[in-house]
Amino acid sequence: MPNAYFAIEKPANDPFLGYMPGSAEREELKKELERQSSQVVKIPLIINGEEIYTEKTVKVTMPHDHSHVIAECCMAGEKELKLAIETALAAKEEWENLPWEHRSAIFLKAADRITGSYRKVLNASSMLGQSKTVFQAEIDIAELADFLRFGVWSAQEIFKQQPLSVNGIWNRQDYRPLEGFVCAISPFNFTSIGGNLPSAPAIVGNVALWKPATTAVLSNYYYMKLLMECGLPKGVINFIPSAGPDVSKYVLSDPRLSGFHFTGSTGVFQGVWKRVGENIANYHCYPRLVGETGGKDFIFAHNTADIDPLCAAIVRGAFEYQGQKCSACSRVFIPKSIWPVTEKKIKELVATIKVGDVQEFDTFMGAVIDKASFETCKGFIDRAKASPDCEIIAGGTYDGSKGWFIQPTVILCKSPHYESMVTEIFGPIVSIYVYDDDAFDETLRICDTASPYALTGAVFAQDRQVIAKMEKALRNASGNFYINDKCTGAVVGQQPFGGARASGTNDKAGTTLNMLRWLSAHAVKEAFSPSSAVLYPYMSEK
Repeated sequence: MPNAYFAIEKPANDPFLGYMPGSAEREELKKELERQSSQVVKIPLIINGEEIYTEKTVKVTMPHDHSHVIAECCMAGEKELKLAIETALAAKEEWENLPWEHRSAIFLKAADRITGSYRKVLNASSMLGQSKTVFQAEIDIAELADFLRFGVWSAQEIFKQQPLSVNGIWNRQDYRPLEGFVCAISPFNFTSIGGNLPSAPAIVGNVALWKPATTAVLSNYYYMKLLMECGLPKGVINFIPSAGPDVSKYVLSDPRLSGFHFTGSTGVFQGVWKRVGENIANYHCYPRLVGETGGKDFIFAHNTADIDPLCAAIVRGAFEYQGQKCSACSRVFIPKSIWPVTEKKIKELVATIKVGDVQEFDTFMGAVIDKASFETCKGFIDRAKASPDCEIIAGGTYDGSKGWFIQPTVILCKSPHYESMVTEIFGPIVSIYVYDDDAFDETLRICDTASPYALTGAVFAQDRQVIAKMEKALRNASGNFYINDKCTGAVVGQQPFGGARASGTNDKAGTTLNMLRWLSAHAVKEAFSPSSAVLYPYMSEK
């Protein structure tokens, strides 16, 4: 195996820019925001490297100003989806046979551009199209570069893994891409996830169809264009904004589907799993299904917790990016003995949050992504107001007249099983259950079992014996576990992200665990002095 496979040092995470008043990056970004705000981008499909414009389109608006159109996106139908499959498969052999170093160079070059000249473009499009504040956009775009660099490095680490050889025998293992094509369906909430889902399989030689969320299509389109500028061959990744039912009907049922890379709702992923199961006898190979899905992420406090960091973690964890992170804090368990001071502090912190236009750099929260999300949040708030089982102690208002704005809302629940304590909301609503201090063990069991999800969770305590007990009790309740920290903010290469149970397959994006899913191992034995004997020595009578 060429030495170039082992030439890449483990990457460092891209440092965040500060965007402080008077800084060059702040001024550049503001100009880019103005430029993108003043135009309507016509977004085509990209199949075989060619832009294809269709009659069916959807308008893309700013969530925080939903009358402001920033893009018009073409939508793929049956004809285009089938063309994308054939195009990908036609590109497969040449892409797979391209030396690994040259495939990797494309994505490493893209990472450098992301952290360089493309940074402001991707940041601005994420802010405008997905209603991200400048900081939330910045960490998202830095993560996209991290995904590419750590993806290449992770592939290298896999290739290093070789079997034992003995005298006269050379055993080696190569890692093939999957035989068919990979379908990647990405969510609205992270530009980095959108870029990573088709790119990770492509790094190791697969070809892909990429269906981005239409609510994130502007930033995703700019990333697709960047890959092409960096030399991605035609057909390797095909950009196909489209309706979910069409993808299910024409793509997921194709016998040549070999992999499915997904981030989104649990219901959609379960539906895909069911469809694949129904078609299992028709596939050329068993498709690899990789998904990161829903969550009902928690913070659990003990009475020895340090109050100020606990409250900051609740507020940041619940309300950064409008609670639309997969890891967002959505339920909290607080012991009764520390609740009065905790409640007071939480109310004070929530009162400091500014909700509004993300182009104003003192904004902490923008708008939720669309009308459907707004209505979901509104429903939970209205039912909580009317319920005798809970009380809204902060927020609880909303206004959809200009943007899809939900005020940061805290619901105090009498039962740990009230709907907002167990149901995924994906909005800026956090529910709190106050438990009796002597019901600590029982409440830990409730935290573990009340929700079907297991994505992220955090515990706060100063007693080390208690921390160890909490970690053990909640071992299976999350894929990412935090001690005395908020339950959001996983960094590629530092806290590999992913959950189990109804939260996904826990394949940890940006790691060897994920990259292995897009490879098929091929073991080769070569005998240097092969035996010509048929009978074995023990068969002799002497």
